[in-house]
Amino acid sequence: MDATRLKPVDVVVIGGGWAGSIMAKEMTEAGQKVVMLERGPDRSTAVEGAYPGSIDELEGNYRYRLFQDLSKNTVTIRNNMHQRALPYRRMAAFLPGEGVGGAGLHWSGVHFRMPPDDLILRSKVIERYGKSFIPEGMNLQDYGVTYDELEPFFDRAEKVFGTSGEPYMINGQVVGKGNVFSPSRSQPFPLPALKDVYTAHLFRKAATEAGFHPYSLPAANASAQYTNPYGAQMGPCNFCGYCSGYACYMYSKASPNVNILPVLRRDPLFELRTHAHVLRVEMDSTKTRATGVTYVDRDGRTWTQPAELVIISAFQFHNVRLMLLSGIGKPYDPVANEGVVGRNFVYQNVTTSFVWLNKNIETEQFVGTGGGGVAFDDFNSENFDHGPLGFVGGSPVWVNQAGVKAIAAAQAGGPPGTPRWGSAWKKGMVDTYRHSLRIDAHGANMAYRDVFLDLDPTWKDAYGLPLLRMTFDWKDNDIRMNRYVVDRIGEVARAMDARQVQLTKREFGVPFDTRKYQTTHLGGGAVMGTDPTTSALNRYLQSWDVPNVFVIGANAFPQGTGYNPTGMVAALAYWSAYHIRQTYLKNPGPLVSL
Repeated sequence: MDATRLKPVDVVVIGGGWAGSIMAKEMTEAGQKVVMLERGPDRSTAVEGAYPGSIDELEGNYRYRLFQDLSKNTVTIRNNMHQRALPYRRMAAFLPGEGVGGAGLHWSGVHFRMPPDDLILRSKVIERYGKSFIPEGMNLQDYGVTYDELEPFFDRAEKVFGTSGEPYMINGQVVGKGNVFSPSRSQPFPLPALKDVYTAHLFRKAATEAGFHPYSLPAANASAQYTNPYGAQMGPCNFCGYCSGYACYMYSKASPNVNILPVLRRDPLFELRTHAHVLRVEMDSTKTRATGVTYVDRDGRTWTQPAELVIISAFQFHNVRLMLLSGIGKPYDPVANEGVVGRNFVYQNVTTSFVWLNKNIETEQFVGTGGGGVAFDDFNSENFDHGPLGFVGGSPVWVNQAGVKAIAAAQAGGPPGTPRWGSAWKKGMVDTYRHSLRIDAHGANMAYRDVFLDLDPTWKDAYGLPLLRMTFDWKDNDIRMNRYVVDRIGEVARAMDARQVQLTKREFGVPFDTRKYQTTHLGGGAVMGTDPTTSALNRYLQSWDVPNVFVIGANAFPQGTGYNPTGMVAALAYWSAYHIRQTYLKNPGPLVSL
């Protein structure tokens, strides 16, 4: 069916999550007429967060009411290039969002700044250990932007999000008891750190006794009433335990739906179209300029929306796939080691260990907040000597008690050796719920030549277009890193005088398994950098090949990080928007000369 051509606009934004909402707000402030296309339904906290229906564990965490409809579009997955990929048909390993707010509506709220060394990781590793330290086949790269350049945009994002935290250093002066490994800040956090739940308190004490440096996690869960720079209001978190997988009925967890969209929706320069599934970015005859996008609405009608500027700002997977479907950038070929779109796909290397305490200690796991907790960074980023250990990357360690609910408690079961049924199972389940805590190793995942994304030659979506194919498996470097850091969890457990410990480590030879949740923190595939032969985007997240296309999201990460990605994605969105407003709109064209 031929597409109906619509009236041109200045900017079309693809995706209604954090990145898209930030970019739309910035572009309307610059006087641009903006159309946002979101393939899912409209969502608002007033509806999705309506109490008590919003705190339904079955609907939220098991029927996935805020998540992507995999029957229409998904990815295919294989562990290596010799396998045939199969579709990801059931939510498990990762949970992409769908609808206005995207994953920003159902996320937890952990809100980090990227460590400065992670932004220049290749340069740092070579400086400290030599080029030969980088394993063969590892595609280690710098971002092309530094922490000092991004600092004002990290600060801006925290103010918009209403982030709670405790600083360590402001303008070079030590001011508090925050993360001793964190870089200097220009301003305090907007709000004080959340209070410790009891398990976080115990972890803080034990980590200190073990010789580590615990700090309060920075959280986009408001510790007090807050009004952000846009005038959006937040209420204080009540630790109800319904953050990750849910819309916050207290308006305490930052989301595009609470912190940006209420203001943006009232702007006459802004238009939101939901149930608008973008099929491709349209190109002119030279293939160097985008002319708009073509999308399908909920009734199956096809529309072309012309625009001077196209901003691709959906979930990481969808950004990469849309570039491949549209012919923006050269697809990556792992055999020839050429091309950039699909290159450097990364995941996050997360394992959760369990600690059972004496039965006179009640851990009160029903209490929680998605972003709150206590961590230490002694083995994250370049904060420790990797030389004798022989691996690249690191991992923070934390207790992030987000509230254990009834079904999840039953699934957790009892300590090792507990029967799988009967009265002994029930007793073990109660023991775990009342007297244990969970400690995460939230590690980085490096990029490799044979780990990548491309279009599947077999499987197609509901619109007849190729699905995105994910080729991924754990590599020895990342397994060794995880095992080393998890052993440090054992030291903390001993300081807790634990009666039983289950340390969960990556195992050599055990492939990536999609059947149980690990994390939704996917990255890479269309990375930023300074070399167009190894990056799809320049340092401003502008396509090297099509200068009026900007691609905003975790797809820009050249390799994985130990931190949650949202804070970095938001900072990059503000960074890119600043340079679009200051330079591109005045003189459209490449922001970096080749």
